[in-house]
Amino acid sequence: MPLIEIKTSAHAQAKDITHEVREAVAASGVAEGWCEVFIPHTTAAVAVNEAADPDVMQDILTTLDKLVPWRDGYRHAEGNAAAHVKSVLVGGGVRLPVRQGRLSLGTWQGVFFMEFDGPRTRKALIDVRGV
Repeated sequence: MPLIEIKTSAHAQAKDITHEVREAVAASGVAEGWCEVFIPHTTAAVAVNEAADPDVMQDILTTLDKLVPWRDGYRHAEGNAAAHVKSVLVGGGVRLPVRQGRLSLGTWQGVFFMEFDGPRTRKALIDVRGV
């Protein structure tokens, strides 16, 4: 199962990892099936959304900050409870179709690693299976 390393440079960041996911699908040799991307971290997530306009992902990060402020009387002693909540809201994995040996996304869609407690070096697991 391919594992990619992702380096983030900001506290909250959406990094487009579509290229890396596409490469994993191509290397798998799977013609028809599914690609699962899993983030093995409790303060990060993965999402599929618009990749054509970077303002969309910035708007999502801004909205998440409004919904889940960094400081809000949380009980978690480590001080990053907001990052944990955002991770749960966005989700730790996505399942994407593979058709004709290629990742099958919509015209404007991309796969984004969502950092909520950076900057850090993170990982994403990519599993491609045929049907």
